Amino acid sequence: MSDTARNRNTWTHGTSRRAVLGGAAAAAAGFALAGCGSDDDGGDEPKGRKKGEKITLTFWSWVPGIDKPVALWNSKNPEVRVKVEKVSAVDGAQYAKMHAAIKAGNPPDLGQIEYPVVPSFLIDNGLLDLTKYGVADHKDKFIGWQWQQSVFGKAVYAVPQASGPMGLFIRQDLFEKWGIEPPTTWDEYEAAATAIRKKGAWIETFSATNGNRFAGLAWQAGARWFGTEGDTWTVSIDDEPTRKVADYWYGLVRRKLIKTIPDRQNAWYKDVQTGDMASWLGASWGDALLVGNAPKTAGKWRVVPMPQWKKGDAAYANWGGSTTAVFAKTKYPKDALAFAIWLNTDPESIKLLIENGYGTPGAKQGYTTSQLDVHKDFFGGQEYSKVFDEASKGVDTSWKWGPATDTLYQRLGDAFTAAIGNGSDFRSVLKKVQSQTITDLKEKGLQVKAG
Repeated sequence: MSDTARNRNTWTHGTSRRAVLGGAAAAAAGFALAGCGSDDDGGDEPKGRKKGEKITLTFWSWVPGIDKPVALWNSKNPEVRVKVEKVSAVDGAQYAKMHAAIKAGNPPDLGQIEYPVVPSFLIDNGLLDLTKYGVADHKDKFIGWQWQQSVFGKAVYAVPQASGPMGLFIRQDLFEKWGIEPPTTWDEYEAAATAIRKKGAWIETFSATNGNRFAGLAWQAGARWFGTEGDTWTVSIDDEPTRKVADYWYGLVRRKLIKTIPDRQNAWYKDVQTGDMASWLGASWGDALLVGNAPKTAGKWRVVPMPQWKKGDAAYANWGGSTTAVFAKTKYPKDALAFAIWLNTDPESIKLLIENGYGTPGAKQGYTTSQLDVHKDFFGGQEYSKVFDEASKGVDTSWKWGPATDTLYQRLGDAFTAAIGNGSDFRSVLKKVQSQTITDLKEKGLQVKAG
């Protein structure tokens, strides 16, 4: 799955919008959410589909091959057809289009929305609270932490589809050639970085613009960037766990043990292809990325668990992943929810999604990890998805995303880029972005304070 794309929507300020934003915080804290995610912004309850009536639901998505499971649904549900409309995921275009449609009053029935972006749609009053339509009956079908990403208070706003539990992709041939053991702790990772640098290669890059991955690293360390107290959002980007992560990566950069080029761009791909980059801290969807961009390295890669801060721990992180959400304006909430549940739990649907590389399923059942080993040969016959499956079980469910995460990533990217350029330590980045994020949320009409 793709990173959370940057969405540069502008918002108008007004009393009613501030009430909704405060309500979103209250809901996240466990209070009732008045107005937010209502069926039609205070109007009558949608009547739904009449018996025997044939309808068409619109579904905006960018997932490769999504049309295949949708076609399967349509073949089995002639009365409730789903029409896929592909939206661009480049630079946040899909979210700009969705927010514009909400503002215009004509959004689709369903949409593909990444986990970190869900709160932005809550403060836009754009998503349907699915609890009154029986979504809680399906809770046990999904991995706990993925389910929790769309839960605010007692309200549930989306159905999990897939995630990106993190692991370490390594060039096994190079590690063996150099006599370096795959690192199990961050101390061992630093030692490996030192040893690899002496061989003329690099262990990795610290990509300044990749705020999504940095968030995952902070998540693993126990950070809690966002929280709520009543109707107030708390921002804790400059907390101790994140400082620990920032200090660690700044140390690698300062000692020139790691590159600082952007990841997943031309120069990075070249390093991966040539072996100048001996590993990559990536997500489960990264298998397809390596296969597609470094085909001549087939058979040389393996996947090992993400390094731990303390030997023997099992704390992991997530990078990417998305949901199937139902928009508040749909006329057919029950049918839309039924499709969202089917799409993400039916074994035939999951099989089709896996074949197109959509990530690690949000569902607990309906597939085997061996099905996820689509590129087993590329990884030397390793059943590599077992690593990501175990990682998914160790992702902390208490992490919550806050509003305007897209803007936060932009802020982190700008600040890290500047720090690398002028030699500033990375703690200065956290302090700066903490202040900027508080200001950003206040400008949206939110009550907010430092956590």
